[in-house]
Amino acid sequence: MSLKIEYQPYTLDFRFEAGTSRGVLTRKTSWLIKISDEEQPGVEGYGECGPLAGLSVDDIPDFEVQLAAVCKLFNSLDLEVFPFNLPIILQQVIPNNLPSVRFGIETALLDFMNGGTRVIFNNAFTRGEKGIAINGLIWMGNEDFMAHQIEEKLDHGFTTLKMKVGALDFEQECRLLSSIRSRYTPDQITLRVDANGAFDANEVTEKLQRLSEFELHSIEQPIRTGQYDLLTRLSTSSPIDIALDEELIGKFDYMEKFSLLKKIQPPFIILKPTLLGGFQHCREWIEIAQRLSIGWWITSALESNIGLNAIAQFTAQYENALPQGLGTGCLYHNNIPSPLRVHQGHLYYTESINWDLSSLQSGWITA
Repeated sequence: MSLKIEYQPYTLDFRFEAGTSRGVLTRKTSWLIKISDEEQPGVEGYGECGPLAGLSVDDIPDFEVQLAAVCKLFNSLDLEVFPFNLPIILQQVIPNNLPSVRFGIETALLDFMNGGTRVIFNNAFTRGEKGIAINGLIWMGNEDFMAHQIEEKLDHGFTTLKMKVGALDFEQECRLLSSIRSRYTPDQITLRVDANGAFDANEVTEKLQRLSEFELHSIEQPIRTGQYDLLTRLSTSSPIDIALDEELIGKFDYMEKFSLLKKIQPPFIILKPTLLGGFQHCREWIEIAQRLSIGWWITSALESNIGLNAIAQFTAQYENALPQGLGTGCLYHNNIPSPLRVHQGHLYYTESINWDLSSLQSGWITA
C-alpha cells in the first residue's frame, strides 16, 4: 500500500469586487490536493493550498513548481499514513516556507485517514448537532456598498460584524461605524475592525482613540508587522483591544512563537491555518496563547469550501465562544457545493446535503 498525491489549480470567481487594503479581488486561484491509494478504491482525501497574494509566505512566482516538487517527493516515498506518523510526514516532506501546501496536504491526509468523506474531525459540528458562531465580514468599497453589506448582515441575524478599515477615507469609515453604534448598543451588536497594518506609527494612537468612541471589541493588526516595541506599548495602552494577525505569519519555531506572544502580550491572536502552516502550527499557537491568557479565534483565508470545511471542523474541536471568521463560503460564483450553510450568524454542517465534487473529475496532475 502506498499513497498517491495529485493536484489541480482551481480558480474561484468572486461575486463582487472584494476590496482589501492590498487591492481589489475579483478572482483567486487555489491548488486542490487529492490523495488516494489504489488498494483502497473510492477512498479519496481532499485538501486545498491557497496562498494569498501579497500576504502568504508562499506567494511566490514558482509556487506550482515547488508544489509539484513536494508532490513528486511524496509519491516517491511509498508512504503510508497513521496518526503517529502524520506530523513526521508533514515536517520532513514539506518545507516550512510552503505553509499553504502543508495545510492542504495535512487536510487531504486527514480526510483520507477518515475514509474520504470530507469529515476531517468527528465532532458535534460535523454531526450536525451544533453550529459555530461567526462574524459577518464587511468588505471595503464605497459608502453605499458597505452600508448595504451592513444591513444585509444584520438582516441575516449576525450579532458580530467585522469591518475593514484603513484603506478608505478614515472619516467615511467612522461614519459607518457611528451609524451602526447609533442604532445598536455593544450588548446588541459587537463590532470588530481590521486595519491590516494600515496605520502609520505617528497616527495610530490618535486613530485608536477616535475608533474607541464606537465601543469596539477589538482591532486587528493596526500597524505593519515587525514593530514589536510599538505593538507591545499598544497592547497595554490602546483603548481598543489589539488582535495580532499578520504578525504571526512566517513564525514556525515554537520558541519564536512563544517569545513573540510573551513580549507583546496581545489581548487576542487570530489564526489562519492556510497562512500559518496547518493545524499542528495552530495547535501550538493556541497552547501558547492559553498559557499566557491570550484570547484567540480562527479565520479562513478566502479558501474554497474544501479548505473552509476543514478549518471549521478544526475550530469546532475547541470550546471557544468567540465568533469565528468563517463566513466566506458565499463569496464565489463557482464554489464547490458542500453541506456548509450559514444561518442566523452561525455556520452549520448540514448532514443531509452531500458534497458535489463533479467539477473536479478531470484536470488532476501527477508530479
